[in-house]
Amino acid sequence: MLMAGIAAGGGGWADMRSLSFQVITGRCFMMFASFLIMYSAGTTNMFGLYSGTIKTALGYDQTTLNLLSFFKNLGANVGVLSGLINEVTPPWEGLSIGAVLNFFGYFMIWLAVSRKIPKPQVWQMCLYIYMGANSQSFAKTGSLVTWVKNFPENRGAVLGLLKGYAGLSGAIITQLYHAFYGNDPKALILFIGWLPAASSFAFLPTIRIMKVIQQENELKVFWNFLYISLGLAGFLMVIIIVEKELNFSQGEYGGSAAVVLFMLFLPLAVVIQEEFKLWKIKQQSLREPVQVIIVPENSNTRTTSSVETSNSITRQTSSEKEVSVSCFSNMFNPPEIGEDYTILQALFSIDMFILFFTTICGLGGTLTAIDNLGQIGISQGYPQKSLSTLISLVSIWNYLGRVTAGFGSEIVLDKYKFPRPLMLTLILLLSCVGHLLIAFNIKNGPYFASMIIGLCFGAQLSLLLAIISEIFGLKYYSTLYNIGLAAVPVGTYLFNERLVGHLYDKEAKRQMADLGIQRKAGEELNCTGVECYKLSFIIITAVTLISSLVSLILVIRTRKFYKGDIYNKFREQDKAAETGMA
Repeated sequence: MLMAGIAAGGGGWADMRSLSFQVITGRCFMMFASFLIMYSAGTTNMFGLYSGTIKTALGYDQTTLNLLSFFKNLGANVGVLSGLINEVTPPWEGLSIGAVLNFFGYFMIWLAVSRKIPKPQVWQMCLYIYMGANSQSFAKTGSLVTWVKNFPENRGAVLGLLKGYAGLSGAIITQLYHAFYGNDPKALILFIGWLPAASSFAFLPTIRIMKVIQQENELKVFWNFLYISLGLAGFLMVIIIVEKELNFSQGEYGGSAAVVLFMLFLPLAVVIQEEFKLWKIKQQSLREPVQVIIVPENSNTRTTSSVETSNSITRQTSSEKEVSVSCFSNMFNPPEIGEDYTILQALFSIDMFILFFTTICGLGGTLTAIDNLGQIGISQGYPQKSLSTLISLVSIWNYLGRVTAGFGSEIVLDKYKFPRPLMLTLILLLSCVGHLLIAFNIKNGPYFASMIIGLCFGAQLSLLLAIISEIFGLKYYSTLYNIGLAAVPVGTYLFNERLVGHLYDKEAKRQMADLGIQRKAGEELNCTGVECYKLSFIIITAVTLISSLVSLILVIRTRKFYKGDIYNKFREQDKAAETGMA
């Protein structure tokens, strides 16, 4: 059908070249490129799959391992530098920096666990994993923030889709890793070093800010992408269940990886279809005769003069405001909710404080559970194959949480004016159930907990980023987006390093003392049984419950804003742009 359409145009190879250029430079292809960058940009959630290898190879106790986990989360979520760089440079520069950091950080970790270099100091390992994880903030900021600015009226769908692909990252890369490397956890570290770097470098020129008026079928295109990603998630879920029951060979993993790759590139068909439609419209407009409209000279002069005067007044007023108001003098005098805040106004606002606190407790607690899933499974006697299942389940339900919160919150907000902050409160309450399943070691509890916690983690992340863009505006979104995420490592430090790691090692030492065993220097420290994590996750549950109550304050403060039309100003801008083009 596509070739027939080109042939009908009569242009032959010239039309083919024109269409190819249209596809490669179009917004839809930028969407596809962003998907491929994001699917390899969620590898930090795979720490539980290779953390045991680091612990054994380098002889760490749980506290030291959790310290590495903290620096991993610190790097993944403290992306203020990447945000500031993205404010003043084109996206490709940030993507380049991220690719270099990713490869160097994980390559050094691989050299360490493979004993190809002398055993690094703990601070060196912390630096390596920080660099590797921090690279992902450059990748996510470069692609995600660019998308939100290109599609401001569909930001819920945009955030859900992109964060969804990042959420599927763990399950996707697990399939590819088993196909390429078999069952070698050390090779997994090398794999997550070179794959994200290669994905970013491949699409450097594609990710860019594009000033294009919204298309009528824009949301329909997003839904088509969603259907494909749901098909991919469904296949991954089925294959994970099958792999749990059967022992796959490397060749069989190769077959499943081939299906995964096919579905990853399937959105390209949607891209070509949509860009072909736009190309046909463009070609038809070029072939139509130009209509010349004669306008009386005096009328045209008056109109032009009026427009120029209006623009001059607007620029003058805007310039006077910028000169007369400094960023420090008005940082405690923020604009109305939904307008563009400055960075300092957002930092010192009550709304950002509430979001920061709920993120520390909510995302900090769920990410602590995700990072410890591997060790939780080991302490409760689950085999190594089950650990891969747990990590993959988290990845898939993380994806479902992100797309459900993204598209679902957009639908209920549009139809019922159901505010996103209230949805955030409900998700925080649901995550408490997952924490309690871990605490009390219910039969098959880790499997159910991985699904609930993965769902809640993904949903909280999508809602947080959407709420920040809506309350504080898009002008400094690159920086504010990363400031909001900076709360995550604070939470994981408090919960993972100071709470979970400390209580785990305390219980492990007690068990060794009961058995009369003396721990040798450099020997790993392991704990078995339900008591290893029980008290920790009861405390995390209590703190998360408190954060859900605090989030209700934000619901009350923003209820008037969410009852209105939050996208009205973007529609007015589109109309103004269309009028200007006319």
